[in-house]
Amino acid sequence: MRKLFGTDGVRGTANTYPMTADMALRIGAAVGRYFRRDASGVHRVVIGKDTRLSGYMFENALTAGLTSTGMNALLLGPVPTPAVGLMTRSMRADLGVMISASHNPAEDNGIKFFGPDGFKLSDQAEAEIEALIEAGVEPAKAGNIGRAKRVDDARFRYGERVKSSLPRDLHLNGLKVVVDCANGAAHRAAPEILWELGAEVIAMGVSPDGTNINRGCGSTQPMAAAEMVVAQGADVGICLDGDADRVIMIDENGAIADGDQFMALLASCWHKDERLAGGALVATVMSNLGLERFLEAQGLRLERTAVGDRYVVERMREGGYNLGGEQSGHIVMTDFATTGDGLMSGLHFLAEMVRSGQPASVLARQFEPVPQLLKNVRYGEGQQPLDMAPVKQAIADAEAALRGNGRLLIRRSGTEPLIRVMAESEDEGILTSAVDQVVAAVEAVVA
Repeated sequence: MRKLFGTDGVRGTANTYPMTADMALRIGAAVGRYFRRDASGVHRVVIGKDTRLSGYMFENALTAGLTSTGMNALLLGPVPTPAVGLMTRSMRADLGVMISASHNPAEDNGIKFFGPDGFKLSDQAEAEIEALIEAGVEPAKAGNIGRAKRVDDARFRYGERVKSSLPRDLHLNGLKVVVDCANGAAHRAAPEILWELGAEVIAMGVSPDGTNINRGCGSTQPMAAAEMVVAQGADVGICLDGDADRVIMIDENGAIADGDQFMALLASCWHKDERLAGGALVATVMSNLGLERFLEAQGLRLERTAVGDRYVVERMREGGYNLGGEQSGHIVMTDFATTGDGLMSGLHFLAEMVRSGQPASVLARQFEPVPQLLKNVRYGEGQQPLDMAPVKQAIADAEAALRGNGRLLIRRSGTEPLIRVMAESEDEGILTSAVDQVVAAVEAVVA
């Protein structure tokens, strides 16, 4: 059982356990020892971060822990999470570290790890690292301490890799694009890359101050970008989150399209072009039933996983699939990247606009979603609301009401102290009642 690691690394409020400088140093030492089992040769780690104020503190603490075990640290500065996955592999590093709490508010932060192949670590590897943290790590001898240096061209290396995923002759001339960078890691890279490809760019969320990441902007709050698309007469909008590993698209009318619609588009196009490996798309249990029906109508399958983009990637690698993602906007194209890449995904949407000549409003509405309702309930430290009898009974009653009319999904968030209650049904009365009765039961036991 993992205690520190959730669905996407270690995450929490900065300067509160487990996201303290002391713990970051210990984590750095443990992960450095885990990947530096062989004392010979040169060992390197690449470290990226987003724009949170606490990123400075965690970058220094992790660097201290890693170099104490003999790791040489290459500091990338603010870069998207997928850039760390890319550069871990391309720079022959033993591991990669991204300091980010993704879509969470600025007071939170997190630490994500990538193995030497550029993919996120498995549950087993994280459990072994936790054991090292608890046991303590013997530091390297004084003469073997690692060095640290800045890498000045990380953003440009990443940009060239993103552009290389598109056809060589593709240009975006004539497209007017709003891009919302959430005051996060892609605040410089995204507008630059879009402009270099020929688009007219209207950039938002590009003034990070350490405290405004994801605030009123980005993929979790795309309303401002939707208004900007309409006001500026733009063709399309691209909304990234704080570390730019997820994307939400906005059509020319200001309508918002989630990851399910995006995956449906790519799966359909790739299938027609005979590029979709294994005849399947990999997505999580949160993806809409409408997506599953859309794929089945084309003779394709939806492979479902637990929530978390790394579980999607693990299933893709196991089954030899090359397209997957999450409703929240993580889109994983393993032909080009090792993890979700919001900017790269957005560019592939624009490429389809150019290729097909169709507007974003047509491409972003591939299927009619089954009505879906999601509500979150926050619980306190040490509370286990899903183990309480009243909650179990409410869940059983809701499942009975939905049987034959939809589905119910209850889960703990892997990144926040939240119980997520989600249901789908074409009967919206049953849908609302089912969710509300479970939410009420959870709220009653955590009050």
